[in-house]
Amino acid sequence: MPEKTQYYTRTAQYLHWIMAIIFITAWVIGFYSGNFLSYDVDGSFKGNIITLHKNIATVILFLVVVRLFWRYTHPTPALPASMSPAMKSAAHIAHWILYFILIALPITGCLYSWSAGHPAPVLYLFEIPRLLDKNPEIMSIVAPAHVYLSWFAGLLLLGHIAAALKHHFIDKDHVLRSMLGKDKS
Repeated sequence: MPEKTQYYTRTAQYLHWIMAIIFITAWVIGFYSGNFLSYDVDGSFKGNIITLHKNIATVILFLVVVRLFWRYTHPTPALPASMSPAMKSAAHIAHWILYFILIALPITGCLYSWSAGHPAPVLYLFEIPRLLDKNPEIMSIVAPAHVYLSWFAGLLLLGHIAAALKHHFIDKDHVLRSMLGKDKS
């Protein structure tokens, strides 16, 4: 008998895909500006690209709070019965690590900006209030933390995508469809 397909709510689906687009966009811009751009004579081009990165990435802080609240108040679909208990535990742990990264990465980015004497803008609309002043000592800690977390986040994202595709094409279960399909609740 085929497994009954369960779906995330539409709100959870929208939050997931909006955050995915924002995260991937911010990650690519951050990667590009950090690895392929150098400052020109007045620093404006690279500075503008980094400002764009910050304006996009800071949105994740707000969306992850909404998403965690939504997840807490709306149960997630059950994982397939075909998954072993160990794999189910690994999936839950991986999701909580993703949430941790989605919080830690923009926080370290804000700390990096502030400790370098720059703002942490949100969608060109406002700035997150500075929690610290320019401080090269703190910057020397949070800058590499932000970079290492971003690399880990990129690898985690690739693993997340690979797992979703494995579920869809190899296991042929409902895991990917639950984030794409209609809300049946």
